[in-house]
Amino acid sequence: MHAPFHVGLTGGIGSGKSTVAALLAQLGAAIMDADAIARQLTAPGGLAMPAIAQRFGADFVTAEGALDRDRMRDLAFKDPGAKLNLEAIIHPLVAEETRRQVGAAEQAGYPCLVFDVPLLVESASWRQKVDHVLVVDCLEETQIARVMARNGFKRAAVEAIIAAQSSRLRRLQAADSVIFNEGLTREGLRAEVTALAPRFKLSLVPAN
Repeated sequence: MHAPFHVGLTGGIGSGKSTVAALLAQLGAAIMDADAIARQLTAPGGLAMPAIAQRFGADFVTAEGALDRDRMRDLAFKDPGAKLNLEAIIHPLVAEETRRQVGAAEQAGYPCLVFDVPLLVESASWRQKVDHVLVVDCLEETQIARVMARNGFKRAAVEAIIAAQSSRLRRLQAADSVIFNEGLTREGLRAEVTALAPRFKLSLVPAN
């Protein structure tokens, strides 16, 4: 069995990274979505919730037993130490679940594993774990407009999220390939992804 090709997928909020991941999945890639895993861990009954409740208190847990994301987001922007404390709880659990998913994907014979990691560029270790870094890029103003429309956030909140992420230049400098998702239709974006498929050991024909 050949070792699967490992792709690190990243991009700023609102860049279209999740759409690109879905298109890669349609071409036969297995997706390891760090954000989705983190949401699972902080949902009602999630493995991270007992430690979060102990560290931050009941005010940061919803009535359903999930992480109060809005309250935590506000705290993290005001207090960088709180953000680090939250990451110290969640990141090891995300890493553990990612390893489990990788093992399952390798056993299933997937030709390509895509690691959808928002903070890939910020991490000291991720670049060494993947064969190729794919960055989904767009203009900052486009990011702001997309997230305001999608999430209902105010402009200042989106700008604060962007400011907390790695800079656009830093992501581009780390990239092996870039998809410039500016003014592209869904089919245009699909064409960009399909053009990269052979490099990632993927079929040009959608798997579903």
